[in-house]
Amino acid sequence: MIERARVHLKGWQQAAVAIGSAFGALMDPRRADLIAALGETTGKPAFERVLERMKKNPEGREVLLNQPRVVSAQVSHAWDMPENTFGWAYARFMGTRNFSPDDRPPVRFMDSEDLAYVATRAREVHDFWHVLFGLPTNLIGESALKVIEFEQMLLPMCFLSVIGGSARFSEKQRALFFRHYFPWAARAGMSCTDLMCVYYEKHFNENLDELRRKWGIIPCPDPKAKT
Repeated sequence: MIERARVHLKGWQQAAVAIGSAFGALMDPRRADLIAALGETTGKPAFERVLERMKKNPEGREVLLNQPRVVSAQVSHAWDMPENTFGWAYARFMGTRNFSPDDRPPVRFMDSEDLAYVATRAREVHDFWHVLFGLPTNLIGESALKVIEFEQMLLPMCFLSVIGGSARFSEKQRALFFRHYFPWAARAGMSCTDLMCVYYEKHFNENLDELRRKWGIIPCPDPKAKT
């Protein structure tokens, strides 16, 4: 069971929260709470589609049944995994950035327990996707991952985040993003498996490169290697 204080909003209230969150997030992209609220208030149809896909997928159904959480108490064993495994790569990713899996804001605006869990899961596997696709956590990397998230879940928030992020690029960053990162992300998001139907925690002990091949994941190529 997910611990949260859910807030039930009427249609006009959802619209007000969405508009306010969008404006606030554009002003300060570091406000994770505003980005989360925007994703929830605009993303219900998308989360409903993801929920139905998970119900039809054997591994997705297992995720829904067990409702694993990406929190310290449940993923700490990743730090004990051998080198070159997915768990090891995830632990290194988090440790080198001083990130904690417990820092994600809670879901507040979903109507049902199932949808609340799907929204929570989408939020919590974000760092797994960073590891799998080999993306940095700077503005370009986050924007590229939002392209993949949009293609995987069709969340309006992801599309809006790409627009907001690219508006903050320097001229050089914008050219690099649309020349290198965006075309790769568009291809990578379409070619891989349904990432919301993966029980990541059960694959911590597997080789990262083998998992990428199995799931059809194309890691982000180094832009400096392009000629």
